[in-house]
Amino acid sequence: MNRIVALVIVVVLLLFAGASTLVVVDQRHVGIVYSRGQADPTVVGPGLHFKLPTPIQAAVRIDMRIQTVDAGNPDRYTTSDKSDLLVSPLLKYRVVEPLKLFATTGGDLQSTPERLSALAREALADALGKRTLTDTLSHQTQIASSAREAMANGARSLGIDVVDLQLVRVDFPGNMSDTVYKRMAAEREQAASAARADGAAQAEAIKADADRQRQTVLADAYKQAQTIKGQGDAKAAEIAADAFSRDPGFYEFYQSMQAYRAVFKPNDVIVVDPDSQFFRFMRNSGGNAETATRAEAAPKKH
Repeated sequence: MNRIVALVIVVVLLLFAGASTLVVVDQRHVGIVYSRGQADPTVVGPGLHFKLPTPIQAAVRIDMRIQTVDAGNPDRYTTSDKSDLLVSPLLKYRVVEPLKLFATTGGDLQSTPERLSALAREALADALGKRTLTDTLSHQTQIASSAREAMANGARSLGIDVVDLQLVRVDFPGNMSDTVYKRMAAEREQAASAARADGAAQAEAIKADADRQRQTVLADAYKQAQTIKGQGDAKAAEIAADAFSRDPGFYEFYQSMQAYRAVFKPNDVIVVDPDSQFFRFMRNSGGNAETATRAEAAPKKH
């Protein structure tokens, strides 16, 4: 009976020892086989691998997929204008150098999320400390991107690439929410007033410029009109002078007819001297005033 029990125990120990020599790695992981007390671990890829029994060698598996670190409870940060904020980051990372991660953590891979969270808190504290409260609330994406870049070197020293960093919650502590909201409302109102004043100033400037352009256009048009009118008057004078030089008598007759038309209107009563030179063409069709005078002075025959 004792022999049977001893045999069973030996078989179990052999099976346990045999199983501990096998390392199964799937496609999502890589394995690291290391010896107790030795500093040269070995990376093995997906598949079935053998190692020495557990007391001599051990193996760990490292997930090579993109992983997420959710901070959970928010941390308190202070902006450049001394405002407190509660911020919860969401971090996504991927292991790119398994051996470096293993060496840095001393094989304690469970501490990786906490190490990355510490880097994220430090980077966010620096990024938020450089911005005002209003700027922080308006540019959360830029702040997260800046923090991700800031923690990239620290993560790379762990053999990790930071894929993304997001701010899933940005809130105020309960005891200061009302104060912050009132200050934000006052700042927005001040910005709106400044924008309205700037718009009014621009409108006045545009109106004044339009008035100046209008005056310039009118002055140019008047100048051109006067130039054209002067040219027309000169041409008319030239034509009149040419006509006068050709037939002075007809020109005088024509000018007198124009004057008669302008002076005499229907039903008008005009008191004038009939012997005036102005009526010479009405007294004598030849336009000779002296002949017309003699004709009037001659005795009439009855």
